[in-house]
This record gives sequence, structure tokens and C-alpha cells, in this order.
Amino acid sequence: MAETKKTKVLIIGSGPAGYTAAVYSARAMLQPVLVQGIQPGGQLTITTEVENWPGETHVQGPDLMVKMEEHARAMGAEIVGDHISSLDLSRRPFVAQGDSGTRYEAEAVILATGAQAKWIGLPSEEKFKGFGVSACATCDGFFYRGKQVVVIGGGNTAVEEALFLTNFATKVTLIHRRDTLRAEKIMQDRLFKNPKVEVLWDHTVEEVLGTEAPLGVTGVRARHVDTGAETIVPCDGFFVAIGHAPASELAKDQLELHNGGYVKVEPGSTRTSVPGVFAAGDLTDHVYRQAVTSAGMGCMAALDAERFLAGEG
Repeated sequence: MAETKKTKVLIIGSGPAGYTAAVYSARAMLQPVLVQGIQPGGQLTITTEVENWPGETHVQGPDLMVKMEEHARAMGAEIVGDHISSLDLSRRPFVAQGDSGTRYEAEAVILATGAQAKWIGLPSEEKFKGFGVSACATCDGFFYRGKQVVVIGGGNTAVEEALFLTNFATKVTLIHRRDTLRAEKIMQDRLFKNPKVEVLWDHTVEEVLGTEAPLGVTGVRARHVDTGAETIVPCDGFFVAIGHAPASELAKDQLELHNGGYVKVEPGSTRTSVPGVFAAGDLTDHVYRQAVTSAGMGCMAALDAERFLAGEG
């Protein structure tokens, strides 16, 4: 028979926002249950070097998330390795259904499901996913020792991925559709100074090229945005780093969304359009998208949930 877990506060998501919410709500004696999701630890588990976490000059992303999970457990939060497949916010107690079969009932919900990598949407990209096409350099970079790779994007994510890949690849080509990068200046300086990196400006990728048997990437076909001229860039791996989209599927048609799917919260709070439901981290943030701001919002969500429950008696 399927188990039912009842809790005052259900936290969905296990990045900096989720774990911080767990720490604060546990300290408030709310006995929170945190469901980790498909990727325990969130995006920081696929980030090697974190240099902007206060108090840590240099820390590995996965190590930081292990510490945050341990902290939440030490405070008394229950951490569950499950994935929420559906969520009913139409009435209280709110009900979430886990892939494990467990049913979760909660008086308050904190959504901290974060964001997911965006893809270009090419049929050839889909075809070679896992066979030379990736959205995670730290996951797959090791497989490209002594090989050539292409990264597409122009923000911090793309530059970080490109720099990381220089640890393995003989050449990294960064393709960007504009003539300037959006990444932080310090990141750009590192990129331009790296002899393994070449930047192909004003180009988009039109097709991923490869072999059939076995499946494998051999290059990409890029097109100049102004002239339309095409260039074949040989490579063994193609890394997509064009940003992230909020993982708001559970909130769709239940909470007010904006800016392409981010959960809308009241200014200065984490309150959503449904009383008792709070949202924190990259799920709500289309501006800053930093680990430290996500953690801050996780704190806010726990305090908002505590006040809501206290008001309910």
C-alpha cells in the first residue's frame, strides 16, 4: 500500500534555495520534508568551481551541496530521495504525488525546483544527445580528452563550460550569435587569454553533423547571421550553453507565472498567487540567478511559511 507522508511544510527541490528553506523551517520546529527531485543538489552539482560563495574563496559545487544537505539533516529536516510528478494546489492540505508512489500532504509548500538547461531545438541536436551532444561540460568533459569540441552561447554558462573543457580538449570553439559576450568581464578575460579557445562571432548553429553507426558527432554547420555564409566546424563534441528555463511544470495552470514561465511572487516576499504556497530560487528569479540569492530566497520562503502557519493557528 502506498505511503502517505503528512507534514506542515513540504519543500520541493534541493538546490541552495531548497536546502536553506529546510534549515530555517526545521529550526522553526516545522519538521519539514524535502523531496530532492531528479537532480539532488540542483545545478551546483554540475558546476565544478564556485568562487562567489561568501566565506569560501574556492569550493567545488558538489561539495557545497553535500554540506548544505548535511546541514539541513542536522537541523532535523527529513530529506527524501523522490521526484514529485504532480501537485494539487487547489485545496489544503496540498497534495503532491511522488514517483515512488508516496503521497505527500502539506499545510504549506515551498517550491524550489530551479531551472533546467535550454536546448536549441534542432532535430540533429536531439538525435545526438548523449552521443556527442551535451548540456553539461562538467558531466561529460572527461570524454573529450585530446579532442576538439564546440560550445554555443555567450553568457557566463557558456564561458565557464568552454574554460572547463580546455582541461581536456585540444581546441574549444565558442560560437556566439553576436559580436560581444554577455559573460562577466573577468570570465571573458580568462577566455580570451586561453590559447586553446577560438571564438566564432556572429554565427548560429544550423545542424549537428555526425556518423550513423555508431552514432557520433563529427562537426557542426554554422551560419553567419548577416551574410548567410556557412562554415563547417569539425568537432567531436557539441556543448549547448544558451541558458536555462524555469522548472515550473508543477505550477503550470495553478500559480501565476510571468517572464516565460517563472513563478510570480509578491514583491519583497516569496508568496505566490496561492496562499500557503511559496517559491524561491531560480524558479522565480529571471534577473540574478545566483546561488547566494537562491539561498537568501530559501530563507525568506521558510520565514514566510512559518508566519503563514502561525496565522492559521
